[in-house]
Amino acid sequence: MIIDRTLDLSGLVCPLPLLKTKQALAKMDAGETIRIVATDKSVVVDFRVFIDRFGHELIEFTESPEHFVFVLRKA
Repeated sequence: MIIDRTLDLSGLVCPLPLLKTKQALAKMDAGETIRIVATDKSVVVDFRVFIDRFGHELIEFTESPEHFVFVLRKA
């Protein structure tokens, strides 16, 4: 899988991870992928709602004790 952009949001808390993700996606073309690393537990719910609302595709989600990692394809 080709990742076009990586965004490390470690240490940021709500609402910053979502805002930074929106800003990054705004600079990307449709079909490009972004890997997002976050540490705030609220991103799990926030990102799922955001993805559904704006039609982006969740390609992969992984969770570890330290991080949440999302790979999205921009709609």
